[in-house]
Amino acid sequence: MANEELIQLLKENIIQGRRDKNDEGIVDGMVGMPGAKELTEAAIRAGIAPKTIIMEGLTAGMNVVGEKYEAKEYFIPDMLASAEATAAAMEILEPHLAESGISSKGKIILATVKGDLHDIGKNIVGLLLKGAGYEVMDLGSDVPTEKIVGAVREGSPQFLGLSALLTTTMRMMGETIVGLEQAGLRDKVKVLVGGAAVSQDFADEIRADAYGTDGFDAVRLVEELAE
Repeated sequence: MANEELIQLLKENIIQGRRDKNDEGIVDGMVGMPGAKELTEAAIRAGIAPKTIIMEGLTAGMNVVGEKYEAKEYFIPDMLASAEATAAAMEILEPHLAESGISSKGKIILATVKGDLHDIGKNIVGLLLKGAGYEVMDLGSDVPTEKIVGAVREGSPQFLGLSALLTTTMRMMGETIVGLEQAGLRDKVKVLVGGAAVSQDFADEIRADAYGTDGFDAVRLVEELAE
């Protein structure tokens, strides 16, 4: 199989949300055919550069998924499947990135704030950021301010992503930012907030650096803040 065809197949399987050969795609009849995992392994064996695999296979595929999501052709389960397929491919690529001199674009810590157990949106953001080349530390859900502040102090990330689904818990985002200020860390990290209950007005009120509406928006914002 030609390298160009291999990368095109990988891109298509990202769009189809197929982690491996056992996964079904959105199109019928794909079970048993190579998925993102097998195609990434094949691309490495073929000597295709990791950067080419990421940019022309994974990122190009997720760009199409983003367009379909915005057009309401894809919904959250479809987007999550594609993000998981991308993450599976990235796991295979990681050992080869250092060898080829490709470094992480930056580090981001993610957390759903204290009192909130919802994490699907946060998980999607994490998967998309990994696929975009960022190092992601996910602290999970129901995370107290002290733990978040401690992780920022120890991990020295460029970005901190805070998620909340409920109006009753999103105030903890503001408390976390205050905690960062009190610890002398606020000017060392860019804080992004998101979640169903969150708005741009609320982000402005708590002095967050950015507000994202969904996973793709979060990746775009991180890229902009990194410049």
